[in-house]
Amino acid sequence: MSRAIRLAISPCPNDTFMFDAIINRRIDLEGLEFEVEYLDIEQLNERALERVADVTKCSTALLPHIIERYSLLDSGSALGRGNGPLLVRRKGDNRAIRRIAVPGLHTTANALITRLFPEIEERVPMFFADIAEAVERGDFDAGVLIHEGRFVYERRNLELVADLGLEWERRMELPLPLGSIVVARDLGEDVARQVDRLLRRSIEFAFANPELSREFIKAHAQELEDSVIDSHVALFVNDFSLSLGAQGRCAVEQLTGVVLE
Repeated sequence: MSRAIRLAISPCPNDTFMFDAIINRRIDLEGLEFEVEYLDIEQLNERALERVADVTKCSTALLPHIIERYSLLDSGSALGRGNGPLLVRRKGDNRAIRRIAVPGLHTTANALITRLFPEIEERVPMFFADIAEAVERGDFDAGVLIHEGRFVYERRNLELVADLGLEWERRMELPLPLGSIVVARDLGEDVARQVDRLLRRSIEFAFANPELSREFIKAHAQELEDSVIDSHVALFVNDFSLSLGAQGRCAVEQLTGVVLE
């Protein structure tokens, strides 16, 4: 008898790449059925706070607020080096940065701004895909870009202020944990281990068969160019996605203050 699991992920290439084999049943799901919903990262965060999905993507910075309801999976994290959010502004704009756009107040991007640039006190949340255009229009002094936006901002009238990931790495000497996959504790430990096992298997399948997920990824992506998709996946899906390992767990603990089990 199958068991239905409510899954919520972002439509970004790293998530659809990792979950393709699960969602499209390219691997044995061991009796589980996944009902998937695609949401913006801040929507995912808000629903995680309300315990809506059984398995969900969330910003790693959200863990302290949901750790009683969800446990962190060993597989599926977006964690690594050189992959952090970018703080950008209009080219040639030398004003003091006081008001910025961020992709949600619960995001790791906002947590990094708070930690690395505490002098920037006015942070306005908005949909991540709209930030570059808003900054280019002059609606904000600067903005924080995530996902595909970090790969294409140079095509706009924008320039880099700071790479938040590199700033984190320099100060902490650890990779940056951006996003995590969590499972509801009320499903029980057996189901949690099963989901973790299936996700790792799905990622391994995606690495071994990268072209099979291409059309699925494009069906959900903001940017459809193969080069952008490939860069996105290469940057955010890596060995840490297969397993956090000791270093990955240390990075998560340093960012969140949560002591992992």
